Amino acid sequence: MKFSRLVLPGITMIAVTYGLARFSYGLLLPNISQDLEMSPSISGVISSLFYIAYCFAIIFSTLILTTDKGPRVMILAAGASAFIGLLIMGVSPNVWLLGLGVLFAGGSTGLVSPPYGGAISLWIEEKKQGKANTWINSGTSIGLALSGAGALVLASDWRLTYLIYAFIALLAFIWNAKVIPRIGSNPYVTFDKGKFSFKGVEGAIPLIICSTTLGISTAAFWTFSIDFIGSTSSYSDWQLSLFWIIIGLFGILGGFSGSLIERFGLPFAYKWASLVIGTASLFLAWLPEQWPVAYISAALFGISYIFITGVLMVWGIRVFITNASLGIGTPFLLLAVGQVIGSLFAGMFIDLVGFSFTFVTYGFMGMVAMILGPKEIKK
Repeated sequence: MKFSRLVLPGITMIAVTYGLARFSYGLLLPNISQDLEMSPSISGVISSLFYIAYCFAIIFSTLILTTDKGPRVMILAAGASAFIGLLIMGVSPNVWLLGLGVLFAGGSTGLVSPPYGGAISLWIEEKKQGKANTWINSGTSIGLALSGAGALVLASDWRLTYLIYAFIALLAFIWNAKVIPRIGSNPYVTFDKGKFSFKGVEGAIPLIICSTTLGISTAAFWTFSIDFIGSTSSYSDWQLSLFWIIIGLFGILGGFSGSLIERFGLPFAYKWASLVIGTASLFLAWLPEQWPVAYISAALFGISYIFITGVLMVWGIRVFITNASLGIGTPFLLLAVGQVIGSLFAGMFIDLVGFSFTFVTYGFMGMVAMILGPKEIKK
């Protein structure tokens, strides 16, 4: 199969599931909180539902995709889940229905990543697989940029925004349904029954620790960065949307992580990205009311987050060398586990000690992740 024939719809599906269905919540949160009268603690709990659903879905997809059904079924299930979740969120009159939509939207991201890793292993030649994985992963950034542009145009109407996202999700579903082959289409490799187990896998423990720590360190930024700078009363609606667009646009550069890993090595790439992730939160805590500082923080976070997820993906595949879906599923699962923990505590910390102290704390967690990083990883 041609590289672009699989990668382009993959980028689109990742943009829909991650950028629109999952991470756009942080951008729309101020208006959602106002309409539904949610406190930061409740907002943090709702945000954690994205990650909880993601955790269950990624385990399910990692196990199921490796049967004779192939990745197509899970990819289309992800598209359907994103569409349903966005639709429910777009019509939700209260926190309870919003939470239900969040579960579907969050689950879509867990369903989509391991199957695409499997699809690339099946239908993309080996020398191009690393770049294919990292470029599909960068679809998150395109989704973020689109969500920011959508909020810029639609201003405070978050329900209509979600309904438009649902329509885009439907289009992505149809495109992938037309493109993704069935398992019988002459694959390069085949899969055995999946097992979600780390036992006896060399290098799995450092991967688990680092992925979880990075998840914790990024949770506050994803959920509360817009709330944080909005609380300073120094930004108009379009300036808040621009902050999100910057995250997305600079995140696209994270698609080059595969090339940088090849040139400088995986440990260097990991530590560089972890340092920048922590610095982004510290920058925002320093002068949140100053737009140049806030926008630099957004740029740093965007490029480093997408970059580090690409690094974790490559790291996971190298650790779980015989199972590409498990290699992608493991670090992404543990990243989400960390974000569940981080989101729950971030909301409580903000209620107790305010935004600045919370973001400083989470920024230093990024530094901890850097220190815990790998010294050498076999290719």
